[in-house]
Amino acid sequence: MGRNLVNEDAAHTRSPLSQARFESELGPLRAELHAHCYRMLGSVHDADDALQNGLLRAWRAYGHFDGRSSIRTWLYTIVTRTCIDEATARGRRALPIDLGPASPVSIVDAAPHSETAWLTPYPDPAEHSERAADIELAFVAVLQQLSGNERAAFLLADVLGFSAPDVAEILSTSPASVHSALGRARRSLARADRPLPPTRPDQLDLARRFAQALACADLPAFVALLTPDVTWQMPPLKAWYAGADAVAAFAHAVPMTLCPSWRTQVLTANGQPAVAFYLGETDGASHKAWSLTILTVERGRIAEIASFLDPGLFARFGLPHDIV
Repeated sequence: MGRNLVNEDAAHTRSPLSQARFESELGPLRAELHAHCYRMLGSVHDADDALQNGLLRAWRAYGHFDGRSSIRTWLYTIVTRTCIDEATARGRRALPIDLGPASPVSIVDAAPHSETAWLTPYPDPAEHSERAADIELAFVAVLQQLSGNERAAFLLADVLGFSAPDVAEILSTSPASVHSALGRARRSLARADRPLPPTRPDQLDLARRFAQALACADLPAFVALLTPDVTWQMPPLKAWYAGADAVAAFAHAVPMTLCPSWRTQVLTANGQPAVAFYLGETDGASHKAWSLTILTVERGRIAEIASFLDPGLFARFGLPHDIV
């Protein structure tokens, strides 16, 4: 995300002054552009690629930037169009809850569902913590239900604050088309909950108690933390569970029974409390990265659990792959 794109594109190298000016203007915008790519594409890895590709396009065109729009609008134009191209090529990201009904029984030997492009979690952007609510997991998942142009129009206008004429210019369309896309997007999003407020210390304490209950196989303590209609999904597994009884049954059958030893680390992701789980063969053995679990909290209890079973995400969150 923070690589020097200019030095990687020797064929388009210009003067050191031009390079320094480009990097100086880009620097304050890089984090928000990356978060925009994530909201557009639903994957931190896709966001990395889209930002890299978009900024390479911007550097190649930088000599023709005439200042008629702000550098921010110009960069969002290039990066947004890059995201739309990549969304069209790769298809939308999803969560298990989007693909079918909840499983009525616990599945202890489920295989990864590799045919689906799964949504991924996102590290909280420290430089723009006030925008953390706009990367809340459920919000980003709902955005993926929109078309690329609807998603872009909504994000540019309602999240980033661009005017309708600016959005029309960014998307190379008319203001009337922008208003139409915004109307469709807002109607779709009106049926979903808006993003949650930023994570509070009491929610991080709830995450610690959740992690401890699972690690200690304390089923009563675990159940006491849940809302009655809690859900638990675990991409890349397709099965998911709904209701405290089903979630508790799965917790008892798999992580509390079949997994010998856990280590945990509480953090935040997507502006929400989260837990990194490490699995070991015994309590004294090395524990390897297993899952990043994001919690949605409602009225002091856990309403949604999303466990991403992808050890490759740990490095992206600045977490070690192994701990003792």
